[in-house]
Amino acid sequence: MMIQTSSPSFYCIGDLRKMDITGAGTLILTLCVICLILLIMRSGHNKEMPPGPTPLPILGNILQLNMKELPQSIMKLAKDYGDVFTVHLGPRTVVVLHGYGAVKEALVDNADVFSNRAKVPGAELVFKGYGILLSNGERWRQLRRFSLTTLRNFGMGKKSIEERILEESRCLGDEFRKLNGSFFDPTYLLTLSISNVICSIVFGERFKYEDETFLKLLAMLKEAFTIRNSSVGQLLNSFPKLFLYIPGPHHKVFKNFSSIKMFVLDKVKEHQQTLDKNCPRDFIDCFLIKMEEDKETPNTEFHFDNLYVSVINLFFAGTETTSITLRIGLRILLKYPEVLDKVKKEIDLNIGNNRCPSVEDRSKMPFTDAVIHEIQRFADILPFSVPHATADTTVFRGYTIPKGTTVFPCLTSVLKDPKYFQNPEKFDPGHFLDGMGQFKKTEAFLPFSTGKRMCLGEGMARMQLFLFLTFILQNFDLKSEEDPSSIDLSPLPNTNGVIHRPYKIQFIPR
Repeated sequence: MMIQTSSPSFYCIGDLRKMDITGAGTLILTLCVICLILLIMRSGHNKEMPPGPTPLPILGNILQLNMKELPQSIMKLAKDYGDVFTVHLGPRTVVVLHGYGAVKEALVDNADVFSNRAKVPGAELVFKGYGILLSNGERWRQLRRFSLTTLRNFGMGKKSIEERILEESRCLGDEFRKLNGSFFDPTYLLTLSISNVICSIVFGERFKYEDETFLKLLAMLKEAFTIRNSSVGQLLNSFPKLFLYIPGPHHKVFKNFSSIKMFVLDKVKEHQQTLDKNCPRDFIDCFLIKMEEDKETPNTEFHFDNLYVSVINLFFAGTETTSITLRIGLRILLKYPEVLDKVKKEIDLNIGNNRCPSVEDRSKMPFTDAVIHEIQRFADILPFSVPHATADTTVFRGYTIPKGTTVFPCLTSVLKDPKYFQNPEKFDPGHFLDGMGQFKKTEAFLPFSTGKRMCLGEGMARMQLFLFLTFILQNFDLKSEEDPSSIDLSPLPNTNGVIHRPYKIQFIPR
């Protein structure tokens, strides 16, 4: 009986001891893991790099950032860490340049170091480093030089491109009249008209507004642009290998660009069959001629991969940014009818209704010029521009930034820099007018970025915005379904600040 009663007590005590040992081991193991994580976190930030929030292993600062509103998250961090700071988007280290001073100092004063393109993993999966936009070194130098020369030869910055823009403006006006004053979403008509200008240079032709193939092409580009700027697009760039195997809308980007590639290659084949080396018709012809000239040149950059991607770069850059800016601009004018009336009066006074606008008119129309500049500043459609990278290890503002580090020039912070714009969050054409009502330049106006990598088509974009807008307001009155006071000009939430609200507008012939 004694053995039977004592035996269970003995085993209970032993179990408790085992439990104590196991619990202590678990606690020690947990503490070790926590210490290891803290050690990794501390060692994960190079003290010589610009300051920034402490990253987690693998995830970096993703849990501390809103990946659906990344520009806003980055702007908030600048309040704590200054104009040059570091964030970790997953395993990718990014140095952010905030405000005009930091952006100008890096991209202009230290252009040789900060003018490389960063590897954008999502784009790398599609374009493989080819083309003008994302290439570096000799490839970029050769393609940029060739593209600039070719675009100028086909009229960029000249009277001939002005005539093409005005021709397309008239076609757009005809489409507006066909709608008989009904309310409609202007997105696709504006996109088609803007796109046709670059198409005439790249493909040697404009497309009819009802061309189904062309409509599908633009729809795919717009969808790719939307997905690229979504939270999924940001995560794809942070974890490209992982997201290749995760289902989601980002796979549509790959599918879309595969279809776009087939469209471009079909156009190239058509050009090859009808090519006249003595009379090039467009960018594709010129590239094909250069390919033939360099076919014996070792490591030439003039081959089909660079041709295809360069065409896509020009087509996309020459379509989306300008058409989005014009669409936002019309909505802004609906919001501010007093500004709209003042622009129309200036158009009536300087152009009248018996001729088309001309680029030469801009110098006589300071208020209209200021409004267009303010539309670009306020629209802020590329918050981070296209990411840069350091070409070499460099010391910048006392911090050591290793070679190959991704750099985000935060254009939002430049276009909304309170040192240069008195009311940065408000639409105010006065930002570009002096005390006499004359147009004034502002050095912090950088919607096309700055330095060696500034937008290739800036001149053409500026010309298009002025000619399209003045032509529309010369020939049509604008009307909104909404009361001006209720028009919301902010981007749609959770779109990283780049997808603007849809709206309907009425064009009434004047």
